[in-house]
Amino acid sequence: MELAALERKAAGDNQVNWVTATFMALFHVGAVAALFFFTWKALFLSLFLWWVSGSLGIGMAYHRLLTHRGYKTPKWVEYFLTTCATLALEGGPIFWVATHRIHHKYSDQDGDPHSPRDGKWWSHMGWILTGKSMHHDTTTLARFVPDLAKDKFHVWITKYHYVPMIVLGVVLYAIGGLPFLLWGVFMRTVVGLHTTWMVNSITHMWGSRRFATRDLSTNNFWIAMVTFGEGWHNNHHAHPVSARHGLRWYEVDINWYGIWALKTLGLAKNIYQVKLSELRKLEMEEDKVVPVPEQELASV
Repeated sequence: MELAALERKAAGDNQVNWVTATFMALFHVGAVAALFFFTWKALFLSLFLWWVSGSLGIGMAYHRLLTHRGYKTPKWVEYFLTTCATLALEGGPIFWVATHRIHHKYSDQDGDPHSPRDGKWWSHMGWILTGKSMHHDTTTLARFVPDLAKDKFHVWITKYHYVPMIVLGVVLYAIGGLPFLLWGVFMRTVVGLHTTWMVNSITHMWGSRRFATRDLSTNNFWIAMVTFGEGWHNNHHAHPVSARHGLRWYEVDINWYGIWALKTLGLAKNIYQVKLSELRKLEMEEDKVVPVPEQELASV
């Protein structure tokens, strides 16, 4: 089967993936139930775990480290951050990284797994429930992630990505009962899923554009606030390798601050970021700006 055929979703062939749909439904029910078991401790616990799974995990590990290789860490740090990412219930690293690399290759074109061009609902959640791109086996996905496919840990954690979540659920129930379980697992996970999906949907529909990229990516302040910096999506699509997405001081990028902290501790190196001083600048009129070559990246 040709590569393009694997990557391209055929709307008429898409059917509901009932395993995924069932788990999504159960977690949403659990999130609603959490409202009836509110405690302040459970809330603060869920916020902390949201940061662990969403920032340390999805943003710093799956996205900026594993997908784009914007920086390097010792293997034990990479594996720790990857384990944090599995707590987001977004699949294992091979599964997540392969899909995101396909997204960048075909962003808002035929073959993009989750473009708003195929519908707002599709780009937000429909592609998860009915799309084929998220349900290939590890062997198929390995074609897009040869670097991860050679790593035994990433292969193993992709196959058993649900194990850390189960362990976390057992621990939380043991120490805090239903409030800790419902808020620390169900509510936190549902909020994290929807904020991540907003990057796929909202930031490809509404926001501002600093760079004239070939896709529909935008910078969206509100999405950046709830995704630890991933909402500066136009910046990212213009310079995918850059480990820093918030390019101005006012573009809050918590994931970048985390990477900077790792560098300060001697746990991150070969960090790539865009140097604004080297970018060609033109006066912006509405959405129109000058495109900047991706090679204008510098190691810090």
